Amino acid sequence: MKMNREQRYRRIEQAEPGEVDKLRALISACPWRQQYHIQPITGLLNDPNGFSYYEGHYHLFYQWFPLGTVHGMKYWYHTRSTDLVNWENVGIGISPGEPYDSHGAYSGSAIEKDGKLHLLYTGNSRDEEWIRHPYQCLAIMDESGSVVKMPLPVIDSVPSGYTEHYRDPKVWQDGELYYCVIGAQRTNETGCTVMYRSADLKHWEFLGEVETKLPNFGYMWECPDYMSIDEQGVLIFSPQGIQPEGDLYNNIYQSGYLVGEPLDLETRVFNHGAFQELDRGFDFYAPQTMNAPDGRRILVGWMGLPDLEYPTDDSGWAHCLTIPRQLTLRDGKLIQQPIAEMAKLRASETVEQLHVIMDDEIRSFAGFEGIAYEIECEITDFDAERFGIEFRTNEDEKTVVQYDRLQQQLTLDRSLSGATLDSNNGNIRNCALSGDIIKIHMFVDTSSVEIFVNDGEEVFTSRIFPSRDSVGIRFFAHAGKAEFKVSKWNY
Repeated sequence: MKMNREQRYRRIEQAEPGEVDKLRALISACPWRQQYHIQPITGLLNDPNGFSYYEGHYHLFYQWFPLGTVHGMKYWYHTRSTDLVNWENVGIGISPGEPYDSHGAYSGSAIEKDGKLHLLYTGNSRDEEWIRHPYQCLAIMDESGSVVKMPLPVIDSVPSGYTEHYRDPKVWQDGELYYCVIGAQRTNETGCTVMYRSADLKHWEFLGEVETKLPNFGYMWECPDYMSIDEQGVLIFSPQGIQPEGDLYNNIYQSGYLVGEPLDLETRVFNHGAFQELDRGFDFYAPQTMNAPDGRRILVGWMGLPDLEYPTDDSGWAHCLTIPRQLTLRDGKLIQQPIAEMAKLRASETVEQLHVIMDDEIRSFAGFEGIAYEIECEITDFDAERFGIEFRTNEDEKTVVQYDRLQQQLTLDRSLSGATLDSNNGNIRNCALSGDIIKIHMFVDTSSVEIFVNDGEEVFTSRIFPSRDSVGIRFFAHAGKAEFKVSKWNY
């Protein structure tokens, strides 16, 4: 879906007569609309924003360009849920168009204060020479859902030493004070995170840069998110400009984290370990977390990436969000597991179960097929060289998750998954994995899969675009035996 600059930077009320209806007609005919993932009503979805709990609901906004599948005039679109599973579309949360967000309401976060939800976001503006001027803006939502934007930015300039790539404020409270981190680019074109402090969310003091051990790690750090888990500090961010290293950093842009001692809020020093990727799959970016009322740290990510084309682009919509994931720490590693509430989607009490020893064979079984479902698979007592699951299969198509015992490597292969995806990201992802038990927990939807491996030790997130008749599931073991215990729930 090609658009020139003028077309991309229109507000929704500037749509041509019948333009939105045409998009809706295209979307209604699309075979890849998701069944249980958050997806845009029209146009393009990207970063999750403002993930929070307020007045009995989880609130989740996302970046939205309503008029096409390109990145243009961004809105915040508002969804909400009482259980993190069943989401309702509320409508537009923040509309761009004021002097300080004239070219888009970019990403940000939310926090409750004085009985109202405060939405801190980056206003994107451009001058006549198309030079970007970012502002950090504030909008306030009351209990009725009404959102009012403050007339002036709360951070109205970029400090010396940084470029116009300065965005995505993530706010948290510590005692009586509020802090936020912002993704930034230094004038030497390296990425970093900067930090601010406020007593009231309206007046912010620039503290300086978060001091890490990564002085030259990509050219921009997007969507930073700082949190404390088990008395350790965790900084999640999405660095751009990281070159591939073997099985690492193979996406066009990465998302990952640092774990270390708690961030010193006075000196801004963060003593941490190595950067680790959050996801081993193809389509995961710009995650945001929130602290649930029961104390869980929950993450949602954009199931997509910038600067790539997707098969739904010609159908009037693009991208979705991941299912919510609970974060914990295990031996210095962030563990992601599907939230327990996902079990609410399981169709009644019906579960298909399988317990079989595969011996150098590939087989399908009655009841194991479908388009949208959840599978838990535990594989034990294996001496096979390779074993795994093929799913969303027909005679010509399949998506494969496979463990190679000799290489001690898990692979996701979508090279035969259906409609061709952008070649820039490739079709095979690997990660090192060892153990006597391999657990594969999959959430399959019409055009995606999220695979949680060994209780969240690794996660593979991927869009796939198979034919509607690709409903098969096959289990296999090659050159030896493997014992499979499987449960499947339809969604």
